[in-house]
Amino acid sequence: MSEMITLTATHDGFAFTALHAQPEGARKGGVIVIQEIFGLDRYVQEDVARWAARGFEVVAPSMFDRGEKGFTALHDEAGFARGRELAVANGPDNAMGDIQACIDFLKDRGPVFIVGYCYGGTMAWLAAARLEGLAAASSYYGGQVAGMAKFDLKAPVIVHLGAKDPHIPAEEVKAAIWAAHPEVPIHVYEASGHGFNNDGRPDSDLADAELARQRTVAFFAEHATGEGVAH
Repeated sequence: MSEMITLTATHDGFAFTALHAQPEGARKGGVIVIQEIFGLDRYVQEDVARWAARGFEVVAPSMFDRGEKGFTALHDEAGFARGRELAVANGPDNAMGDIQACIDFLKDRGPVFIVGYCYGGTMAWLAAARLEGLAAASSYYGGQVAGMAKFDLKAPVIVHLGAKDPHIPAEEVKAAIWAAHPEVPIHVYEASGHGFNNDGRPDSDLADAELARQRTVAFFAEHATGEGVAH
C-alpha cells in the first residue's frame, strides 16, 4: 500500500508531496522513482508498487508541485505541452533539491537508489552527477542525457534505451555516454520504443520491460554498499 507524504527541500524550504510505499518482505534499500513529465500518473503508481513488491522502500516525488501541486496529465499532446512547461519552469536546481530531500529521508535505513523515466531518466543521470548519498542510478530514455554525458559521476549508472524510440536516437546516446564513461552499462531494447516501462503503452514490450527491471535490480544489488564510482 502506498500513501502520500510531505517532504521539505532544504535548498529553499519548499514542502512537496511524494508517493511513499513500504517494502514487501526483507528490505533491500530505498528507491526514488522519478516520473515522466506527466506527473504521478497510474504508470508511476504501478511502478512504485512493483518496486515495493521487490523489497524496496519507495519514494516518488511530485516533481512539479511548485508550479501545480499534484499535477498529472494524460499522455497526449496537451499533457505533453503542460508537463514540458512545468519541467522547464521548475528547472534543474529545484529538481535536485527535491531529490536530495528524498535521499535524506531514506538514507538512514540503508542504501538509496534512483530510477527515472524520460524526464526522470535525465534527472536520475543528473542526480548521480550532482548529489550526495546515492548508491546507484538507473536512467531510462532520458532525452538530455547525451548532452550531460561528460559530467563526472558520483554514483554508478545503468542506462536503458529503446531501439524504436523516435525521440531519442539510442545509438547516438550510447556513443556519447561511452565516449565519456565507457564503464556505464547501456542496454538497447530492440522491440521497444519510448516509454517502454509503462506496461500497456503502444511502445512497450513486456519482455523488454521486465528484462530492464531485472537488470536494474541486479545493478542495485551490485552497488548496495554505496561505494560510488571507481576511479
